[in-house]
Order: sequence, then structure tokens, then C-alpha cells
Amino acid sequence: MKIGTTLRRAGEALTSLFFPPHCAACGADTPGGAHLCAGCAGTAKKIAAPFCRRCSEPFAGAIDGAFTCANCADRTLHFDCAVARYLSRGVVREFVHRFKYDRHFYLRHPLTDWLAETLDDERIRAQPIDALVPVPLHRARFREREFNQADVLAALLAARTGTPLLRALDRIRYTTTQTRLDRHERMENLRNAFRVRHTSAVQNRHLVLVDDIFTTGSTVDECARVLRAAGAASVRVVTVARG
Repeated sequence: MKIGTTLRRAGEALTSLFFPPHCAACGADTPGGAHLCAGCAGTAKKIAAPFCRRCSEPFAGAIDGAFTCANCADRTLHFDCAVARYLSRGVVREFVHRFKYDRHFYLRHPLTDWLAETLDDERIRAQPIDALVPVPLHRARFREREFNQADVLAALLAARTGTPLLRALDRIRYTTTQTRLDRHERMENLRNAFRVRHTSAVQNRHLVLVDDIFTTGSTVDECARVLRAAGAASVRVVTVARG
């Protein structure tokens, strides 16, 4: 274990010892080890049926049974499904942003709680999971942020579930922020941005990509494309939330 990780965990333990745990959203006291009170947890907006079976986009109308949304129907996707249990709204969005941009590292725990709920989805349980694969950051972006949020969440989920963690991908091309780009622009921005580290590690394996937010799916689809091209048997996606 790295010295930095050991010191951080020791610091968190001391903080819990001398300062009562409290809700990171409203400040209310919480049971030991909890960073979210029951009231604030109840405001997290869950994705409920009907939703797209491919990307989990919810639909406000009355639809009985499985359906595929227009966003998925008119494109070739390389992942089998993308599963999120929550919308990126309210406390969920706030926690993701504070973790990702403000380095509130302790929030990895409630975020992983939400992420872990995806593993109960029938689309994920339909096939075995040979390994969890975090979406990588380019080394320049990693230097800016000092950590990869997807890697942190995937590692914690792997430790909780006993599922192997496989850092199968490298991000080999620096890309501009995707925030203001439409779907087509995002796809062009990501073209040839990833590569598989070792083809033999992914061949004939059922892989689950892990990321924080699913928006248009361009990033995870490009990751899935290179994994499938390298011989992966299947690629599914889990995220904390859906934008």
C-alpha cells in the first residue's frame, strides 16, 4: 500500500474519532461512517421505469415493456448497456462535482454506494463480470487533477465486491473538455483517444467499464469500441449517475 494512501486513511480515522460524523449535504449528525443523512439520501433522484434498456435514459411517457431511446436507435454502440441508478441532479450532482473538482475525497464512499447499486440491475447480472475497467485520464489531465475519479471509484467498488480491477486502457491523446460539445462533436473529439494496454488481458473477457457520469455515452462507447476490437467478449457500463 502506498504511503500516501496509508496516511490518508489514518487521517480519516482520526477525524472520525475526534469529530462526530455529519451529513456532507446538510451538516446534520449521522451514524458513524455515514456521510449522508437519511433525509438528504431520500432526495437523490432514482431512475425509474420506463427507461431505455441500452443507456438507461428515463422516459416521461407511458410505455409498457422494454424500449430503446432515439439517441441509441440511430447509432452503432459498442457497449451492451449503460446502467445508472440515479440522475445527475441535486445531491448526486453536487457530490460528484465536489469529489471530482474540489477534491473532497471522502465523498468516494457515498458515490461508491450509489455506484454499487448498479450491480443489482438485471442487465449487469445477466452475464458474469470478469473485471472492472476504469475509464482512464490522459496523463496531462491526471497531473492537473492529481487523481482519476473513475479509477478511485472502480478500485473501491472492486475491493467491496471482490471483483478484479483491470486498468486495461490508456488515454493516449489529450482531448478538450466535452462539456459544450454536442454528440457528434464529442465522438470526433474522442476518435483514437484510447488504446488497450495488453490485448491478451481483455480477450474473451466480460468487462464492465466504470465512470462517474454518463452524458451522451461518447467516452464509454469509444472505450468499448477499442476493447471489443481487442477481443473483449462483452462490454457493459456502470456509472454513479446519468446526466
